[in-house]
Amino acid sequence: MIKRIFLRFVPLIFVLLMLSSLIFSCRKDSAITTDKAAKLNFSADTVIFDTVFTTMGSITKQLMIHNNNSQKISISSIKLGKGAASMFRINVDGTAALEVNNVEIAAHDSMFIFVKVTINPNNQSNPLIVTDSIVFVTNSNIQNVQLVAWGQDAYYHVPNHKIIFTDGSSLSYSIADCTVPWATDKPHVIYGYCVVDSATTLTLQSGTKLYFAPNSVLWVYDYGTLKVYGNQNNIVSFQGTRLDAYYKDLPGQWGKIWLSAGSRDNEINYALIKNGNIGIQADTNVNSNPTVIINNTIIDNMSVAGIYAQGAKINATNTVVSNSGQYSIVLSIGGDYNFYQCTIGNFWSYSSRQTSSVVLNNYYKDNNDVIHVRPLTNATFGDCIIYGNNEEELLLDQYPGSIFVYKFDHCLLKTQNNTSNPAFFNTCKINMDPIFKNAYATPADLSLSDLSPAIGAGSINWSNYAPTGDIKDKPWQNPPSIGAYEKGSKK
Repeated sequence: MIKRIFLRFVPLIFVLLMLSSLIFSCRKDSAITTDKAAKLNFSADTVIFDTVFTTMGSITKQLMIHNNNSQKISISSIKLGKGAASMFRINVDGTAALEVNNVEIAAHDSMFIFVKVTINPNNQSNPLIVTDSIVFVTNSNIQNVQLVAWGQDAYYHVPNHKIIFTDGSSLSYSIADCTVPWATDKPHVIYGYCVVDSATTLTLQSGTKLYFAPNSVLWVYDYGTLKVYGNQNNIVSFQGTRLDAYYKDLPGQWGKIWLSAGSRDNEINYALIKNGNIGIQADTNVNSNPTVIINNTIIDNMSVAGIYAQGAKINATNTVVSNSGQYSIVLSIGGDYNFYQCTIGNFWSYSSRQTSSVVLNNYYKDNNDVIHVRPLTNATFGDCIIYGNNEEELLLDQYPGSIFVYKFDHCLLKTQNNTSNPAFFNTCKINMDPIFKNAYATPADLSLSDLSPAIGAGSINWSNYAPTGDIKDKPWQNPPSIGAYEKGSKK
């Protein structure tokens, strides 16, 4: 009888033991350690921000805090060392404050702190360093994570005009001060559209640095002019405002340099144009002079196109156009173009590119599907490389029976076009790898390896248009190499 009663209560005893074990475990897990030796671990001992322009907020960076202890830990205080005077701001577990108290982290768990910085202008030309720290107090134990940001003061070009269109949309812009060349002691930061107005000339001297906020544009308006005068040792640069490592080589960060229809006598010498949507957009020409002359310039990493021309007139020498999301060079709706000693290499890797690197076109279709033809009076490529990672890198888009004049002379081309007619393709190397030094680097290095078939394969007739030498001012050999780089020249 007693044995039978005992067996009846065995399941109940077992359940009670299990509940007791669970309760004990819960108490153990919920216990907060007070051991001063129980410290926090961090994903980094320093959070570093690359150059941040004054008054502009930085990107948000994250710091991970780990509790590697076997018990829960309570952080009595998380705060910025300089308090309200700090240029940094933190967000702790969803709470944005200068100080957050009594933050618990479970055993073997972690949490994020998000950090930003906004640097006040200091009217200094040189970069400055802004520092602070995040201070953690746990069981009277103090730990620090350092915060460091490089700051740079700048000239800001901020919209103070607005155009309102009939559909209700608007465009905000500023008018560029063209009375004197832009100063070179500090960078220039452009928001929105910065307009070079009619009958004015914006001069950018060697060493001028322009940084563009997202979708911002340098717009050279009707009868306005842009003069860029970089040199071999001190180029003029155009790029986005974000300088952190993640953004360093990210395309599509800003809009374009827009030489609109009617702008005239533009020149771009020794420039670096990178990481935008379109490098240079050149619209319809209005006089016998070129819309733009481009010399010794690199256009790199554009999300849409390096050069986009519409009925324009362009002369380009020693110019490199590399890695664009759709086209390297589009010469559309006719026009007049000369490219000498240029390297066009498109090894875009951010997405699958379905388009050719270089496009020649002489018509367009309007909104009513009506075809409009404009003559392509000349498109001459001398000593140029056109290559990339697609099978067809040259599209000849001619409207039947229309004027469509082009010639590739002493060029290296990747194409499936019929190149047998010397009137159009003279002494060209077809589908031969130019053997660039590092085409897939970011930015690309399209200088020539020692075994490149482009070495010594050009014509002095075209290198004479660049008498000072290649893009690095290295003298041309006789015969010269094809492209913007002579043998032995470095990017």
